[in-house]
Amino acid sequence: METKMNFLVLPFLLLFPLLLPIASAQLRQNFYSQTCPNVESIVRSVVQQKFQQTFVTAPATLRLFFHDCFVRGCDASVLIASPTNNAEKDHPDNLSLAGDGFDTVIKAKAAVDSVPQCRNKVSCADILALATRDVVALAGGPFYTVELGRRDGRISTKASVQRKLPSPNFNLDHLNSMFASHGLTQTDIIALSGAHTLGFSHCSRFSKRIYNFSPRNRIDPTLNLQYALELRQMCPIKVDPRIAINMDPTTPQKFDNAYYGNLVQGKGLFSSDQILFTDPRSRPTVQLFASNNAAFQNAFVAAITKLGRVGVLTGNHGEIRKDCARIN
Repeated sequence: METKMNFLVLPFLLLFPLLLPIASAQLRQNFYSQTCPNVESIVRSVVQQKFQQTFVTAPATLRLFFHDCFVRGCDASVLIASPTNNAEKDHPDNLSLAGDGFDTVIKAKAAVDSVPQCRNKVSCADILALATRDVVALAGGPFYTVELGRRDGRISTKASVQRKLPSPNFNLDHLNSMFASHGLTQTDIIALSGAHTLGFSHCSRFSKRIYNFSPRNRIDPTLNLQYALELRQMCPIKVDPRIAINMDPTTPQKFDNAYYGNLVQGKGLFSSDQILFTDPRSRPTVQLFASNNAAFQNAFVAAITKLGRVGVLTGNHGEIRKDCARIN
């Protein structure tokens, strides 16, 4: 759902309240048509510049959106900094979030607020949602419409992250339970997991699969043996925590359906990735997405749109932060 990161995602997700229907109804594509009509082009320009400077911008921003929505809803609370290191971003599960994701939102916010008509009118949460769409498109994925109207949350605590982000060792039942708590289906899980086509993970997140899986098997039997041996070469037993491995060994800088073809071949980096193919309940969807990129992209757009509605603050709730890293 690690790009410098334990990825995404999508490494991914949680138990916060389901979105109320009235909140999602208040999100709309033309929310800023009167207050800041050029907001999308302003954000896109900044994101394009960042993307050209470093590709990490893409998986970093995408993962940042996932981690934000999964914990307290899509309210940009993950962006808040704490002088006592007690905010969401300070939790161990968020320490691997790449700085380029934060920088993208901060720079886009500054560009938006530099336009007098737009100043203090556009939330950091909406800017993050727009930037996420833009990095997906820049990496070769679909360009989709983004519902807007989110407001920024005022609460961000390290404790709120606890057990809210899925483990790379989760099985399908764990994933289904977590996603269902947000109104997301098994198909949504599989589609959002496709975000692992970008980004990379640190060796420690999957080392057990290649060295000490079980008393009977040193290597996870669901893992392609040749791939496992290649991973061992890249991730020695005395692992350097700075070493990072592409989540997608085939097209790591392209947002495509190669992730699913990798699963079919036993090349899912995390157990929570590979289980999507090994479990017969989810295998048909993986096979469909592996053979049909359009089907994957359509499902991804539907799923990330639903994800963007989770736990949103609208109307008089929350605020429009002047500084994305601090409450007003």
